[in-house]
Amino acid sequence: MLKVGIDVGGTFTDIVVQDEAGGIEQGKVPSVPGNEQQAVIAALSLMAERAQRPLADFLGDVAVINFGTTVATNAMLQHRGVPTAMLTTKGFRDILELRRGYKEVLFDIRLQPPLPVVPRRWRLGAGERIGPDGEVIEPLNEGEVREAARKIRDGGIRAVAICFLNSYVNPAHERRAAEIVAAECPDVDVHLSSDVLPKVREFERFSTATVNAFLSPLLRHYLDRLVDELRRNGFRNQLLVMQSNGGTAAPEQAGRLGCAALLSGPAGGVAAAVRIGEVCGARNVIGVDMGGTSYDVSLVRDALPETRTESWFSRHFVGLPMLAIHTIGAGGGSIAWVDGGGALRVGPQSAGARPGPACYGTGGSEATVTDAFLYLGYLNPDFFLGGRMTIRPELSAEAIRSSVAAPFGMSLDEAAFSIFRIINNNLSNGIRYVSVAEGHDPRDFALMSFGGAGSVTVGIQARDLGIGRVLVPRTASVFCALGELLADLRVSQIHATPGRIDALDPAVLAASLDALAAGPRQELEAVNGVERIRLERHAEMRYAGQVHELPTPLAENADFRAAIAETVRAFHALHKQRYAFDMPQKPVEMLSVRQDVVGSRQWEVPKFDIVSDPDPSAAIKARRKVCFPDGQGFEWLDTPIYDGAKLQPGHRLVGPAIIEEVDTTIAIQPGDRVLLNEYQVYDIAIGDAP
Repeated sequence: MLKVGIDVGGTFTDIVVQDEAGGIEQGKVPSVPGNEQQAVIAALSLMAERAQRPLADFLGDVAVINFGTTVATNAMLQHRGVPTAMLTTKGFRDILELRRGYKEVLFDIRLQPPLPVVPRRWRLGAGERIGPDGEVIEPLNEGEVREAARKIRDGGIRAVAICFLNSYVNPAHERRAAEIVAAECPDVDVHLSSDVLPKVREFERFSTATVNAFLSPLLRHYLDRLVDELRRNGFRNQLLVMQSNGGTAAPEQAGRLGCAALLSGPAGGVAAAVRIGEVCGARNVIGVDMGGTSYDVSLVRDALPETRTESWFSRHFVGLPMLAIHTIGAGGGSIAWVDGGGALRVGPQSAGARPGPACYGTGGSEATVTDAFLYLGYLNPDFFLGGRMTIRPELSAEAIRSSVAAPFGMSLDEAAFSIFRIINNNLSNGIRYVSVAEGHDPRDFALMSFGGAGSVTVGIQARDLGIGRVLVPRTASVFCALGELLADLRVSQIHATPGRIDALDPAVLAASLDALAAGPRQELEAVNGVERIRLERHAEMRYAGQVHELPTPLAENADFRAAIAETVRAFHALHKQRYAFDMPQKPVEMLSVRQDVVGSRQWEVPKFDIVSDPDPSAAIKARRKVCFPDGQGFEWLDTPIYDGAKLQPGHRLVGPAIIEEVDTTIAIQPGDRVLLNEYQVYDIAIGDAP
């Protein structure tokens, strides 16, 4: 049986197919905005055509389709979720706008508030009050709930988030209100904050619940249409959806928790970085994914990706566990421009797919990073996207001349290299954000590049940060689709445990966590391909008096009391690593436990035979002048151009060199040494690195 990974992006839909022997076939088709399932079928049809089989026959042999989508992300960016209301404790409807005083730019008096997910007129109150210990202080006013429900029913609202104070310790009022709303408004989606994010802090819980209500009906409708389309074309097996936590989930679960799909696409790349890094002997990896608009950076330590529980999307807070992916506006389409002070900037504005970089000849006139890459010799105008698209160097040169060279009185060479140098500095700072700023030394990590554009610059980032090893998989351009195929199933849960560690009953906590995991465990065990179930737990801890907590891995120990003591010791060490001090004499509080129920699937990265002769000279297809950094300046070097399709595992080469794969270009800096290893990964030793 075949396994399929599909990643639907804004410009292209990527597909990876793995057969029973582990062999991989990959491809790309244009995405169809607004009708994404059409692109999914087109991608599957492409693979069926290559296999010389009818689509229905091909899909009959597909055991599972692992699917990543940008639907939730785009809905947030474009503010196109469903009409949403919020029912909350009377007097607290403005918590969403007060945001605990948070403001992105504190002293910018002209900063406009974000577009509301729920307009104020649809934030409705009902009398009730539950205390911080779960005691009922004021009973739920069911009459006011019914009145609000009828207003919601008559107002064309499609989803409602019910968000009451302290519901994370006692959800009784939220559950009763949900029953009333469901009876009065049977066609309205109901989402409870105590289900979505059962944690302390009202704003964070309310915001996450309302974003989830805003997105979930949209995602569920999209997945229903996709499943119907797949069924019509002959697919009868399991569809799994990539989640922001780095795992996959069934469509039913994904449709209930729409905000968990906000990083659905990029999360696949992180999952692949973990697997590929492991087989290459690199358990510490910094992954960089450079596309047309953005640059996504993630960190994997000891084969475990970093996660976070505080994320912002379109200026709205989401508190679900997500992979820690840092995104900056730096991609192939990033535009070079002159700021008010007369300095050259690159990005975050992007030419996107339309009008695109000037060299596309589709209407873009401003110089972009892709134009600089082309002018400096990194890109082959006759082999862009494997020759499927022709780009025009003369348009790049004219855009660089008018946008940069003329305003600054530079030569074309200087102008293009200035764009190149600035974008490289931006990319290096993005890597520092997830490493140095979080207490990690980047020299302890390998740098893994994926996406279409990042491999032109990755050697420079490695030098900037003192990283000695770079990994570029041959599947770099479809890496997110590959990661979706390799990821485990994962259900994230949160159990509130507010209080000091010394007042905690370990036996009660252990029993509560096991009971919480029972349902998802049973669901995952029933999924075809799941080999075993494991639990991953993190305790969110802080010193008494602090306002921010650190997620600390909960130690695995049959004696849960000993496990908690070990976790406290780990918290002290983590606090010292992150903040350069610890306070072991202070009491420690645990706010909640984050528990992931993981269904492990068998995965395999195919391994290939090594050629006996490491000489790759037969793969050289041309030579051209390429501009490489040289100290503070640059130099044009006569550079061999390698046909990536002719390079075989075991081949070695030394930079300067350009490797042209079908969907990506890899620039090898002078002095760097490259081995194409048995896993079809370009393993690059930087400079003097061993």
